[in-house]
Amino acid sequence: MDAYWLDWLNLVLRWAHVIFAVAWIGTSFFFMWLDASLEEPGRDADREVGGESWLVHSGGFYRMQKYRMVPEPILRGLHWFKWDAYLTWITGALLLIALYYLQAPTWLVPADGPLGPWAGVAVGLAVLVLGWLVYDRACRAGWLDDGRVATLAGLVAVGALAFALEQVFTGRAAYLHVGAMLGTLMAANVAMIIMPAQRALVAATARGERPDPALGARAKQRSVHNNYVTLPVVFIMLSNHFPMTWGHGWSWAILVALVAIGAFARHWFNLHDAGRARAAVWIPPAAVAALVALAFVSQPRATSTSTDAAAVRFAEVEAVIDRRCVSCHAAEPTFEGFVEPPLGVALETPADIRRHARAIYTQSVVTDAMPIGNLTGITPDERALLGRWYESGAAVDTAAR
Repeated sequence: MDAYWLDWLNLVLRWAHVIFAVAWIGTSFFFMWLDASLEEPGRDADREVGGESWLVHSGGFYRMQKYRMVPEPILRGLHWFKWDAYLTWITGALLLIALYYLQAPTWLVPADGPLGPWAGVAVGLAVLVLGWLVYDRACRAGWLDDGRVATLAGLVAVGALAFALEQVFTGRAAYLHVGAMLGTLMAANVAMIIMPAQRALVAATARGERPDPALGARAKQRSVHNNYVTLPVVFIMLSNHFPMTWGHGWSWAILVALVAIGAFARHWFNLHDAGRARAAVWIPPAAVAALVALAFVSQPRATSTSTDAAAVRFAEVEAVIDRRCVSCHAAEPTFEGFVEPPLGVALETPADIRRHARAIYTQSVVTDAMPIGNLTGITPDERALLGRWYESGAAVDTAAR
């Protein structure tokens, strides 16, 4: 497909994906809040009401009531919450195919990596399928019934998967596939556990029978899991903008830390909604402190000494950039698949190079984010030369430095 139309496909799918994800996450947050906020029903409430909550919004008051059973005519007017989840996953899967699988040599597997494009696609699909099978088995076996065990197991799984994928994928593709796996678990929870349980609940109620509480408990467990995964998945959706995470030498550990911070932030909201925020007042400051600590721990270290820097000439730097960067970062890129320079960054003149010196350093030295998948074959020595040049002042004259 022509690069121009791929860009438009990317825009439309990404926009739709975000829209559906916002709707799904909003529904998850609302129902978690509602369950946590239910109070004893008023005296005028139906005897089947198990709890209720009063809300004010949009210039009016709302009385939300949770029923154990309702008459069959009411069942026909039920609102089902499923398509937000399904369409979020479908648009995400289409994005994965369009951006990573159809352009696997560019975005999925590094040029010097152990896998070819089709092998990389096979690994990516296997991650999604096997991730669900293992998770579902663990839930059905009761191994994740304890929330603390589920949290620890989830963090270990995220770290192990990210580490493994970084050995065969580009950094951003590794992060993206962890997020895709988590999103697949969430959507599969809705399709294969939550919705069947709700259909059984409706069928039993229509027959005038008490629903099997085990079905409701299983569905609730998966719904809670989905709720805690939302914030980590949102970060992964945005992570391609932050190469200091997926391009770092310890990217898998950074991902584990950010997933933990996101999950604990969600935990605080859930406790707050249940009126138990005082018991977890430490979570917000701890989350902020953890983010600050993570930024400090993962900050780049200088790659050169003053003696090393003295040997760098701008002509050498310019030659590296011309060989490894300009095929994409030019007003008219020559690299297949690009119709304009990524992010509008052109590196064709000394002034361009000086203007974007920090980005060059961050993307090519501090991280291995650029060149994408090392398509142009930049060497460690060339990265080190760029690092010495930047750390010595990023001068653009041709005199020896």
